[in-house]
Amino acid sequence: MHDGPVTFDFRDLEHPVIVAPMAGGPSTPELAAAGTNAGGLGFVAAGYLTAQAFGERLSSTQRLTTGPVGANLFVPQPSASDPEAIARYARALTRDAERYGATLGEPRFDDDAWTAKLDVLVDLKPAVASFTFGLPSAEVIRLLRAAGITTVGIVTTLDEAQHAVARGVDAVAVQGPGAGGHRGTFEPTARPSEVPLDELLASVIAHVDVPVVAAGGLMTAQDVARVRRAGAVAAQLGTAFLLADEAGSSPVHRAALQDREFTETVVTKAFSGRYARGLRNRFVDDHEDEAPLGYPEVHYLTSPLRAAAVRAGDPHGVNVWAGIGFRAARPGSVADIMSGLV
Repeated sequence: MHDGPVTFDFRDLEHPVIVAPMAGGPSTPELAAAGTNAGGLGFVAAGYLTAQAFGERLSSTQRLTTGPVGANLFVPQPSASDPEAIARYARALTRDAERYGATLGEPRFDDDAWTAKLDVLVDLKPAVASFTFGLPSAEVIRLLRAAGITTVGIVTTLDEAQHAVARGVDAVAVQGPGAGGHRGTFEPTARPSEVPLDELLASVIAHVDVPVVAAGGLMTAQDVARVRRAGAVAAQLGTAFLLADEAGSSPVHRAALQDREFTETVVTKAFSGRYARGLRNRFVDDHEDEAPLGYPEVHYLTSPLRAAAVRAGDPHGVNVWAGIGFRAARPGSVADIMSGLV
């Protein structure tokens, strides 16, 4: 056990359902607050925002609810990109740029304003802070705990879970292969583990002594009940809330999730240079084989193309992140969706 003033306990939630952080648009203050107000726990996603914008969204969320709120940060990792491979990929994307009348972005490396976002956490003190793509240092975890913030490491293997606990986190969120968007894999160039969630969850629960949250492909009340029976303190769902009234999902994203043309999801590095799950579309089919690894450089390279595809209303030119159970996503208020899950 840890020492410190942390007071949040997942077992105190009225409903053991977490509205997952979904960076890049879907996560809004309204979505996060509604998740908490419906008896679960809502999350603010800090990824891709400036520290100032993250602070504003977290403050807005806290104003919209009196309950606990979570925040999620991307942990910076060393660049894994090869400039020559990125230049080749840029040439391969020329036709897409012409199709949308867009200019390719400038590939660059940054740390997603890590230090400034940690300052926001300490200043605004959300109940929970979770971390994707790796772990903060033990010193940062101690700093957050001293501020009363419960820390959660998002993990995709037993090894990652054990590293997270050794580092000092209060809980781990076990993310299975059915998850939409980027998995929390610690190794930026590794293809994420395909160990099924139920198997991974059982293994982690048997080997760590902190609360375990289950995530990745969960969509229904039956899914939530199943992972709870297996010992998870809560279930974290993202795709299930993409069509919520309060979500910031684009019209293109919403339409594609409900379009019978799209029949499957696929794990691809074509959009961001890091493996993520989304609907199989033309962009994936055209570019997956030639896309290099290299995050966030490839993310910045393709970003203007994806924005132009959204403006054009074309679901074939943008990442439509979604978990394997996307067909079960339903429109409605967060409160309605939550009541259907519990």
